[in-house]
Amino acid sequence: MAIATINPATGETVRAFAALRPEEIESKLALAAAAFKRHRRSSFSERAEKMFRAAEIFEAEQERFGRLMTLEMGKPLTQAKAEAAKCATACRYYAERAERMLAEEPVPEGDGRCFMRFEPLGPVLAVMPWNFPFWQAVRFAAPALMAGNVGLLKHAANVPQCAQALEEIFMRAGFAEGCFQYLAIESDQVRSLIEDGRVAAVTLTGSVRAGSAVAEAAGRKIKRTVLELGGSDPFVVMPSAPLVETAAQAVTARMQNNGQSCIAAKRFIIHESVYDEFERLLVEEFRRLKVGDPMLADTDVGPLAQAEAVDVLERQVRAAVKAGGRVLFGGKRGKGPGFFFEPTVLAGVPTESAAANEEIFGPVALLFRARDLDEAIEIANGTPFGLGASIWTREAAEQERGILELQAGQVFVNGIVASQAALPFGGIRQSGYGRELGVFGIREFVNVKSVCVKSPNS
Repeated sequence: MAIATINPATGETVRAFAALRPEEIESKLALAAAAFKRHRRSSFSERAEKMFRAAEIFEAEQERFGRLMTLEMGKPLTQAKAEAAKCATACRYYAERAERMLAEEPVPEGDGRCFMRFEPLGPVLAVMPWNFPFWQAVRFAAPALMAGNVGLLKHAANVPQCAQALEEIFMRAGFAEGCFQYLAIESDQVRSLIEDGRVAAVTLTGSVRAGSAVAEAAGRKIKRTVLELGGSDPFVVMPSAPLVETAAQAVTARMQNNGQSCIAAKRFIIHESVYDEFERLLVEEFRRLKVGDPMLADTDVGPLAQAEAVDVLERQVRAAVKAGGRVLFGGKRGKGPGFFFEPTVLAGVPTESAAANEEIFGPVALLFRARDLDEAIEIANGTPFGLGASIWTREAAEQERGILELQAGQVFVNGIVASQAALPFGGIRQSGYGRELGVFGIREFVNVKSVCVKSPNS
């Protein structure tokens, strides 16, 4: 795919970019290696000062950064500005806590004075997607830089200006040249980067296929990886849930980022005693959504990020209907220019069908009827994924069963699954492995060095 800004709302190519030449890639790798030697020796307070400055830039210029995100991948402007502001929270979180998170830990049971030391690994390659073009990059960059690593960002081909802006932000914040670099490269150039001895580790957010390819390449070189590969998150509704409020939350959970979020609720599993009412409420909420220009403040749902995404979503909806599903609302691509798809509600899709077991990345909700909590959990766990899950109930026993039995990296009770700086984020099964954010996120790309010091015999 060509590296270019293509406005999803109009289909217009705004600006194209040339991929880096081999000698330019070599120059950037050499710069990263040299920068790491210096950066790893900087103090936590020095890094924190720069990270706090980055937070200030994200907040002060969120309007500019938001418009850039909306231009390149189509999310509603209000959500884009909120994303820029959210980046500031991650920068501050690690600026305030990194030194404590990576402080030496004594091991009293050791033979001698024993402790664990956490040391940076080197340049970390991040292969990032377009759907949260700032947040996805920052949730890797903030902990990596605060740990003493340096970052190499291979961003999605359709958000090059967002990638350039991120490099600019960290440079303006005071990080030395080479500490965070954008690599304008094609996907087929990633393997050679992974194979380069100067790249210490890799983190990827993307498809299962992309994650498998990166894990294979990194595995051959025995390099650490973190993979976040998407999901098909269940949203379980039990009879005690307040249905009006829960249906409103369900729309937000599905439609955030125009339905293009790994942790968006995608499968709505409703107890049969409240199914009909919840279905009615959800369809009513979908009817109220305003689809249109994502730059306008009153737009609820903008375009999909790419033309191919519309084609894929259309095929998935057709396959769901062919398998036995019913379209309750929407179901078609938008008319006119731009990459639009109607907000869509599908019901009756067989749980064993492909449509019920693959990730649907767009404004399409699938409804399932469950006889009881046992069946609801069985349906929820019935896909190959395991990223996020939510359960909506006032019953304490049902809440505890949801926490215990829903197979996911994060389970939210009576709340929409969301990434937060303090909460470790990641999945299990085909949703990947490893964690971003929280204390586990900063410790993914460090060497946990065990040290024992003995007194010499006198």
